[in-house]
Amino acid sequence: MISTTARPYIEASVPVLREHGLAITTRFYARMFEAHPELRNLFNMGNQASGAQQQSLAAAVFAYAANIDNAAALAPVLDRIVHKHAAVGIKPSHYPIVGRHLLGAIGEVLGEAATPELIAAWDEAYWLLAGELIAAEARLYQRTGTQPGQLQALQVLRTEREGTDTASIYLQTPQGTSPGTFLPGQYVSVAVDWIAVDGAARRQLRQYSLSDAPGQPWWRLTIKREAGTPAGQVSNWLHDQVKAGDVLPVSAAYGDFTPVLEGDAPLVLLSAGVGITPMVSVLKALARQNPARPVVFAHAARDATHQALLADLQEAARLMPRLRTVLFHEQGREHDAPQDLAHTTYRGRMTLEPVLADVDLAQAQVLMCGPLPFMRAQWDGLRHKGVPAERIHREVFGPELLDHLF
Repeated sequence: MISTTARPYIEASVPVLREHGLAITTRFYARMFEAHPELRNLFNMGNQASGAQQQSLAAAVFAYAANIDNAAALAPVLDRIVHKHAAVGIKPSHYPIVGRHLLGAIGEVLGEAATPELIAAWDEAYWLLAGELIAAEARLYQRTGTQPGQLQALQVLRTEREGTDTASIYLQTPQGTSPGTFLPGQYVSVAVDWIAVDGAARRQLRQYSLSDAPGQPWWRLTIKREAGTPAGQVSNWLHDQVKAGDVLPVSAAYGDFTPVLEGDAPLVLLSAGVGITPMVSVLKALARQNPARPVVFAHAARDATHQALLADLQEAARLMPRLRTVLFHEQGREHDAPQDLAHTTYRGRMTLEPVLADVDLAQAQVLMCGPLPFMRAQWDGLRHKGVPAERIHREVFGPELLDHLF
């Protein structure tokens, strides 16, 4: 618990962080990478270039300050951070580096307003948070049986085109077996190495959801080709270069977006774009474990050519008598998806009225995954219809702003 001496300074920092948080985190990353360029390997440099990572950290720091005495509000945010840290291999030795440069950035941006008392308060708050994260990450590493940064060499069994800009990569151990257990909704980190234009070796980690059900003799990653450089550097390399027989370094499975599959309460799965990947994993697991559960699977894509993983939806429709599939194609025509799929297709962006028709909202659980604008729109719509926040579970793709922002 934060001390009574430090608490007033942290509470007073909330409006300051709202105004200057992005400037502080931008300066923090610049300082840290200048002093420790090797840490670039742990961070998504595409998100660095776009500003998404700086914005995400600013949101996290703001959330921490605003909820310094509200453990219930912080718990889901910290859980998500712990899983992300484990996926990229954060070690206890990284925390002094981060603390030093974060406090230094606060001092540089705030200038004279960063009094010794304010810096001392944030030093105390940082190490309270760091201690919680270090302990939680240690427990997570223990549960997965891995060490920080440990990757396993997995062999590409095959690749499959899933749509205009999406492809699946099937991975096995060199012995031809499953790489391990995971929960539907989890993701892994994939490491890609190359030689940069300056001649230096570069490694980048990217996180991709596992898109098949657990229990298969493989892991499947379904990856969208992202546009631009450096944002799309890794996804384009994976699309253009990876072939059967290649070896990729991959982490254990992490992530807290793991719904309970048991029970008979209605389940609504909402996704857009590549956000379909964890939802298909959930759907395929339900088809195996609880096929009688009432499920609505709603997905939004640009058009029929960008609709990924249709074969999996078709298979689930055959196995799950109470599955209803609703597709939205922003630029498509109504009823332009395969006719053997038990579905309804609408033109335009997703709207909740056809999705939630005949759904008992008093009992329904909702999972959402997709880009932030999509998530905001569905969140607002669900809350307007009276769905309690605790029954809406979210995973954001793209700029990883945290749950408290919407």
